[in-house]
Amino acid sequence: MSVAVISFLAFGASQVGTPGPANMALLATGARFGFRAALPFVAGVALGKQLIIWPIGFGLMELAAQAPGIFAALKWISAAYICWLAWKVAHLRLDGARSVETAPGFLAGLIVHPLNPKAWAMIVTGFTNFVTPGTPALQATAWIAICLFGLQAILHPIWTYGGDRIAQTVAGTPAEKYLMWTLAALTVASVLFVLFGGGRA
Repeated sequence: MSVAVISFLAFGASQVGTPGPANMALLATGARFGFRAALPFVAGVALGKQLIIWPIGFGLMELAAQAPGIFAALKWISAAYICWLAWKVAHLRLDGARSVETAPGFLAGLIVHPLNPKAWAMIVTGFTNFVTPGTPALQATAWIAICLFGLQAILHPIWTYGGDRIAQTVAGTPAEKYLMWTLAALTVASVLFVLFGGGRA
């Protein structure tokens, strides 16, 4: 009974650090309003993920104990969805991120992840791929929550602070395409690593 913390941190970094609804909102907010003005929004985004980690953790761990087949199915479904998101990342262009008109605050950030399908898929993948069936729900959920919050505390401010600079230096250049394809490839590689033998300690 265990949680593959190191493997999950690598997977989580590939998800928290790559473009998605939350990071695009952070990028746009930083670019439009500056780092300091965006800090309440950043805090809300980081804490908002906790609102879905804990219910998913306790529900999935209970479900896994009663129906292991559903647990396995969720693993493949969530992995497939994240691979689909990676395909979208590969075709994403940063110049479409500047669409925020008013400065969002803490509450606006708090609801980003509960409404973000990428966050749900990532958390489900975390529990179904990096947690050994039979692990106590509290132990599994606490580790997933701590790991993701730590990654968000580091990576979300980076997206926000670098928003304007990234948009100005990369958007519309050949480097933008290669950056997006690299991020997408890393995401797919991390999922394949998990599915074919590397996901658990």
